This record gives sequence, C-alpha cells and structure tokens, in this order.
Amino acid sequence: MIQRIRQFYRALTAHISEKDREFIDRSIPAAARGLFYQMHPADQYHALHVAKTALQLVDKSNLPIDRSMLLRCALLHDVGRVKGDLDIWGKVLTVLLTHYAPAFARRIARKDCASFWDKPGHALYVYYHHPEIGAAKLRAIGLAEEAAIVSRHHQAASSGDSAVLTILRQADEKN
Repeated sequence: MIQRIRQFYRALTAHISEKDREFIDRSIPAAARGLFYQMHPADQYHALHVAKTALQLVDKSNLPIDRSMLLRCALLHDVGRVKGDLDIWGKVLTVLLTHYAPAFARRIARKDCASFWDKPGHALYVYYHHPEIGAAKLRAIGLAEEAAIVSRHHQAASSGDSAVLTILRQADEKN
C-alpha cells in the first residue's frame, strides 16, 4: 500500500524536464515519440523512472543485455494508456475496484466509451489490457520486438523470459 501512495504522490507532482525530454527523445525512435507523448504526463513520468531504474538494475547485475532495447521497452511499456483513457483518478478507481471488488471490476470493464457513464468501465478495460493495446501500437510503427516484450510485462514470469523483460518487470514493480 505504501508503494501505491508513493505512486499517487509521484503522479500528482509529475514533471518532465527539458533534460528528461532530451533523454527520452534520444532513447526512442521518432516514430515512437508520438506514442510516448500521448500518455498522461504522470504515465510519462512513471515510464521515465522505470527506464532509469532499469538502467540501475542492469548496472548492478552482470547480465549481458541490450541497453537500447531495454530503454525503448521501459519508456514505451505503458503506451497503451493514452491521456484521457486512464488518468490519475481513473487509476485510483481501477486499483481500488480491482483490489476490493475484482469480479465487479472485470464485469464492468468495457472497450468502448460511448458516454460519460462508460468512463469507469473504459478505464478498467485500459487498465487490464494496456500491454496488448500498447503492443499493437508498437507493431504498427515497426517495433515488433519491443511489442513482444511490452505485451508480456504484466504476465507472470516464466523460465523463457528474456533479460530485458525480466529487468523491465523489476523496474516497473519498483515504480
């Protein structure tokens, strides 16, 4: 629960500096920048911290890893969540409903958002499916390898997972 409170505070105070933007723009291809900047600023900030944490984890390990691939995956792992679909209060609602009423949350989750009253259901849908949504967007711009990793970042770990996916999960969990 402390981690969720920390995430909420970070979301409220999120700010991407010019230096951060330069780092982001150097780390992801031009075609992916639009996807990154379509995310809510809180999600951009989260992704930036996941990327920085991932680099720290790699530096502490002796894993042979493609750091450029890791950075791309870390920065783009939540591009399935676009600003307006799942903002700060939507995230709070989805976390609480998923924790306290998971069956109800799954039942009301819906892809389409035809009216204001559908927004909570749509936020839940995006919360549950953002890895697949993001992976489809990444494949559409030619980032198939990144898409394969992003699509699995919330799935349970398995023995066949790549080092990039393993580090991405660890970094995401810490942020």
